[in-house]
Parts: sequence; C-alpha cells; structure tokens
Amino acid sequence: MTFGILAPTRLLELLNPTHPLLKKLLVEAPGTYHHSMMVANLAETACEAIGADGLLARVGAYYHDLGKTRRPLYFIENQHGLNPHDRLKPEESARVILAHTDDGVELLEEAKLPSVIVDICREHHGTSLLRYFYVKATEQGEVDEADFRYTGPKPQSREAAVIMIVDSIEAAVRSMKAPTETGIQELVKKIIREKLLDDQFSECDMTTRDIYRVGESACHTLSGLFHERIEYPELKKEELT
Repeated sequence: MTFGILAPTRLLELLNPTHPLLKKLLVEAPGTYHHSMMVANLAETACEAIGADGLLARVGAYYHDLGKTRRPLYFIENQHGLNPHDRLKPEESARVILAHTDDGVELLEEAKLPSVIVDICREHHGTSLLRYFYVKATEQGEVDEADFRYTGPKPQSREAAVIMIVDSIEAAVRSMKAPTETGIQELVKKIIREKLLDDQFSECDMTTRDIYRVGESACHTLSGLFHERIEYPELKKEELT
C-alpha cells in the first residue's frame, strides 16, 4: 500500500460480504446490491475474455454504485411501485441521478478504499448523457445538454470501460419484458454502438474488437440466465387438484 501497489489479497478482502460498505449497500439499497452482483459476474467474465484484470473488475463492480445508498428510492431497482421522479422536474431528477457517482466517490474515499476502486466508481458512466430525462426536458423547452451529462472522466482503464458496458447492458436487459437470445444480442449491439458514437472509450486502451468481445461475453452470460422458458400445456382444472 505504501508504494501504491494493490495486492490480490487486498482485493479478495473487499469481496467479503461482511464488509461494512457491502452490508450498507445490501440493507439500504437491496435492488442496487443485486444489480452490482450481476454486473460483477458479467464484468469478470468479460475482462477474462479480453485479457484484462477480472478480479479487479469484480471488486470495482461490487462498489461502483455505492453512491445510490444516499437516495436509494430514486433508482428504479429499489422502487416498489412509487416513483419519486413523478413529482420532480426533469432537471431535478437528473441532478439526483448524476450525483450518485460523486456520492460514491465520497463514501469510498471516506472508507479509504484503494484508489483504483474509487476511479472505477468515478468513471463508470464517463461523460454519458442521461438520455431519458434530457429528452423529457427538451419536450418542455430549451435546455443545456451539459446539465444532463455525467461529469466524468471517461474510463481510463480497461476494467472501468468493461464495467461501463456491462452496467448498461444488465440494466437494459433487466427491463426487457420477455428477454430472448436474439433480443439480448440486438440490445447489446445497440448499447455498444451508442457508446462508441458518444466517444466514451477514447481515453482507455480498448480496441473496437475488445469492446465487441465484451458484448459477446455479456450476451453469452445473460442468455444462460434469461433463457427462453418452455411453455407447458395448460392443465385442466381437475389435474391441478
């Protein structure tokens, strides 16, 4: 630690589910906790597919959304029917959502987590546009696009870039009503195209081939989790008794 070297043993310590920050995430934002575990699985597998550090990606994914514990109910995975954004202007909603990266950085630095983990939290959205609330705001009048973008920086490491990709993929696939293998593949391609067009990978050592291999890895993993269910023939009432 004195020389800024992060040993694998330190990373393994951070994976312990009894770590105070992970317990905080589980108790205060259980939906985000589950999302983070899914992202960790996707990120580790994808990193191994492109020769990046899978263990670092897994740990980074565990903590990347810790900032959501500040206002958990403003994030869809923690909501149960009631959406507080219904009472807010798009600009107000955007400020709450955009703040979760800075909130996470603050919590991680207070807990003295390694800087590489803090950086993943800071960079996992890059300078992406919060499109939903931006479009909603433009329908009501003229707005500044910069007010609806994360402050960044863009991912500086391959691991942060992988987490950016699979974080978006997991959230998008989870929102699908009836995910199929073909549907997942098309959605993943769309997400990757959008991030490439938005120039989110220009500051890290990721080739276009690497980026698409990350998408292929995520498709393979998710297809196994959201496989098409067999439709059983409808049973007669007497067969159910």
